[in-house]
Amino acid sequence: MTNASVREFKMPDVGEGLTEAEILKWYVQPGDTVTDGQVVCEVETAKAAVELPIPYDGVVRALHFPEGTTVDVGTSIIAVEVAGGAAPAQEEAPAAAVPAAEPEKPAEQPAARQPVLVGYGVATSSTRRRPRKQAQDPVARQAASAVQAELNGHGAAPAAPAAPVAPAAPAAPAQRPLAKPPVRKLAKDLGVDLATVTPSGPDGVITREDVHAAVAAAQAPQQTAPAAQPAVPAASAPDQPAAPASYDTARETRIPVKGVRKATAAAMVGSAFTAPHVTEFVTVDVTRTMKLVEELKQDQEFAGLRVNPLLLIAKALLVAIRRNPDINASWDEAAQEIVVKHYVNLGIAAATPRGLIVPNIKDAHAKTLPELAASLGELVSTAREGRTSPSAMQGGTVTITNVGVFGVDTGTPILNPGESAILAVGAIKPQPWVHKGKVKPRQVTTLALSFDHRLVDGELGSKVLADVAAVLEQPKRLITWA
Repeated sequence: MTNASVREFKMPDVGEGLTEAEILKWYVQPGDTVTDGQVVCEVETAKAAVELPIPYDGVVRALHFPEGTTVDVGTSIIAVEVAGGAAPAQEEAPAAAVPAAEPEKPAEQPAARQPVLVGYGVATSSTRRRPRKQAQDPVARQAASAVQAELNGHGAAPAAPAAPVAPAAPAAPAQRPLAKPPVRKLAKDLGVDLATVTPSGPDGVITREDVHAAVAAAQAPQQTAPAAQPAVPAASAPDQPAAPASYDTARETRIPVKGVRKATAAAMVGSAFTAPHVTEFVTVDVTRTMKLVEELKQDQEFAGLRVNPLLLIAKALLVAIRRNPDINASWDEAAQEIVVKHYVNLGIAAATPRGLIVPNIKDAHAKTLPELAASLGELVSTAREGRTSPSAMQGGTVTITNVGVFGVDTGTPILNPGESAILAVGAIKPQPWVHKGKVKPRQVTTLALSFDHRLVDGELGSKVLADVAAVLEQPKRLITWA
């Protein structure tokens, strides 16, 4: 590339004041050609995953960090060689990776583009750049693949499907397969070499279906091989026919601690060894609450909303906090002060594919029951889809964790850092209970409240837990106490 300069793309702040992020996936490698707005990697903060687009055209020269590395915000993560070194000192202004044949194009780029902002998308000029990209593709991709192969140290040989054409043009045999970033990510996760996949998309683009077809084809012979050998282990060890099949690859599996799990572990250790925890328990008859849940499901005001026991448990906790506001506080170690919050950002612990996260409902104290139901439904669906933003997990004041969904009676939850209390809800199930002087089957659950004993004494914690139990036992208190 003539008259080129190397641009360094730095790790942006992908949240609100976050200081670091972990590189989950690289979608490009040294030698690859990239275009303005193309996603080059996926990073994860303490709670959320975000895809980062590159703000200029060029050829990747170096990836400064491997996948799984945690990088500070502002640190360069990728070097890209761009055409036309007209503005090498202006790090934030993107340059176009095109030959000198069209020198006026870089000047058309919006100078205000900020690569530290995520989600700004592709500039409007990118639509004019597409024809040039298509015209360049064969040469650019061939050159990029040659560089990548040279850096990887294995030459063009792995691109076996193109081998017959290689003698005619030495630079062309390692042409990079065409696939979109999500498809490349899928292939990498499944261990599929895209060079071996037969494309079915338009213009020879590899689709997700092509990748899955390649996996199925690769697994077909492997599934028949074990079937031909069962007689050998059966003859030598007839009393151990099944165990070797499950443990024949390794006796241990090591899982890197990173992303959400790493952030959760650090937060829990910090909380456990900073705040002196106290946990109290109460077992309560919630039969009337369960009946109210069924009634609300039939109420037109709750049509289309998520109505379940958690909704009324959340409302009961909010009522208890209103009656005992000092529980809604935090400890300021630097100032040696207790900070009482006059608002409740109610955290709801949610298990997701990325791990445990705790998004919170902002100003939950000010919401009506239907509004609270709508917020709970949105929180849960967003978490399950992996779309929870970092801001949604900041500023919580009190948390609920529902371990009952796993059939667990209760637990001793650890405080979310910066919060004073967390309520664990156990499984709701029929149990023999003394009701009106007789033993009857009733719907019963056990609640556990953990609190920071530096700012919440036993009396305050007990009052809050007793109030929650009282509301769940007699839901009409929601009207008289709220």
